[in-house]
Amino acid sequence: MLIHPQFDPVAIHLGPLAIRWYGLMYLVAFLLFLTVGRLRVRQPHIAAQGWRAQDLDDMLFYGVLGVILGGRLGYVIFYKLSYYLANPLDIFKVWEGGMSFHGGFLGVLVAMWLFTRKRGQPLLSGTDMIAPLIPLGLAAGRLGNFINGELWGRVTRADAPWSMLFPQAAQEDAIWAASHPQRLADMGLQAVWTQYQGLTRHPSQLYEVALEGIALFLVMWIFARRARPVGAVSGMFLIGYGAFRFLVEFTREPDSFLGLLSLGLSMGQWLSLPMVIVGVWMLWWSYRRKGAHRPA
Repeated sequence: MLIHPQFDPVAIHLGPLAIRWYGLMYLVAFLLFLTVGRLRVRQPHIAAQGWRAQDLDDMLFYGVLGVILGGRLGYVIFYKLSYYLANPLDIFKVWEGGMSFHGGFLGVLVAMWLFTRKRGQPLLSGTDMIAPLIPLGLAAGRLGNFINGELWGRVTRADAPWSMLFPQAAQEDAIWAASHPQRLADMGLQAVWTQYQGLTRHPSQLYEVALEGIALFLVMWIFARRARPVGAVSGMFLIGYGAFRFLVEFTREPDSFLGLLSLGLSMGQWLSLPMVIVGVWMLWWSYRRKGAHRPA
């Protein structure tokens, strides 16, 4: 059994100014976007479309606005709409947390539409360009979640080699232990509960680093190294992220104020399913369109 290291969420103390690890992870994500982007624009088929390294700075500016505004509004709408309708001023309290990947994704789409429209490029050309640059940034964000000891996973067996005790989950652990006394014994958790007053859980943040971050980056980078029909790279990203997120959600603790929804799926899974469906359609459409425009 592992115990969460309990990192100080503040990375640097500068008197009254505190620089938090989670904020630094956002900075790392943006730097990775620029670094990997410079490799991306060197690929011949990308350069042939007119993309240059100087475009990355403008893309990042638009993308940051999309991530922040879309991520916040997505959290408000998808997760706690009734609360924020009753407390609208709390929408602006971003320092209290509350961001949604799926909302940020939609925000980036809007931002890219504005950017490509200004530049005179098709939207899908822009999304194909940036799709391989996103996963490593997602990995940095999930690493920030792990450092903060938040968004932990579901309760799992104490003898699982990857199981981890999250002291931050003490209140949820107590509720689970009280409501599942038989499973506490069946899963070998009684001794852990007695000694630590806590339960072992999946470190689902690290699963997301591995799948939505590193694995998805490798899939996207290899797939996008060759010229693909317009929309194919974007479709592959939707499939990859949606599928990996859907799988990881089986180990991630659902939001306490939502729980599991219909069919026993979480909100994250219901939001990921359309991504997979749209991604499959985009792949089919892009290759079918390419075939239709091929010279006889």
